[in-house]
Amino acid sequence: MAHEPNSPAPEPSTAQLLETLKADRLWLLRQIDAGRWPQWRLDLAALERELGQLLDQLSDREARGDGPR
Repeated sequence: MAHEPNSPAPEPSTAQLLETLKADRLWLLRQIDAGRWPQWRLDLAALERELGQLLDQLSDREARGDGPR
């Protein structure tokens, strides 16, 4: 069945969302390593680390089948 133009888009699965966020985190890490936004480097690096920890926790939950709470 085709997606209707005026109907809401189907929601991505948790696994798809995690993969998208992991790709975004990798992009951010590469930008930081390349020297982008030097004035924000420390804050962005801290954000990247926290995002990595969160994604690891969510991936572990997904692998165990716990799902979101």
